[in-house]
Amino acid sequence: MSIYLYTGEGGGKTTNALGLALRSLGHGHKVVIIQFLKWWKNTGEYKFQKFKGISNYYKIYQFGRKGWHGFKKLTKKDRELTENALNFAQEIVKKEKPKLLILDEINLVVYLKLLDEEQVINTIKQIQKSNKRMDIVLTGRHATKGLVNLSDYVNKISMIKMPKKLESKKGIQY
Repeated sequence: MSIYLYTGEGGGKTTNALGLALRSLGHGHKVVIIQFLKWWKNTGEYKFQKFKGISNYYKIYQFGRKGWHGFKKLTKKDRELTENALNFAQEIVKKEKPKLLILDEINLVVYLKLLDEEQVINTIKQIQKSNKRMDIVLTGRHATKGLVNLSDYVNKISMIKMPKKLESKKGIQY
């Protein structure tokens, strides 16, 4: 199966991954999403799992410290949470056997050196071996060369234009 990578400074990396999740769900496939560095449960993708009957097909797990702290204020706890998320990804794939695994913000985690690039690549390869029919999506800014080389499809999302005052709309940005 394939690895898809979405990176770049523009918005929509997670949204692209969620579009793939929607398509996969439409075909009756299981989807598992692991969100690195994310904690907020008021997002549409998080709330979606509560719809009746969807929990057999769609699971989302968050591994982030509550609140936005910025990249210069990362702590040992952030490293711990990302390590837990990567280990959890290996275990949940064995248990749930999804058709699609999304590792949301994994690119950023590697860039920020919360996880070692080689460790992440080796884990992804192990995950692939444990479920050969599963596609994997990697998202986040600043994808490293190793993650780009590992991936079969790489998309760079750039910002061409945006309003001066950024508005965050329920159902669009979250």
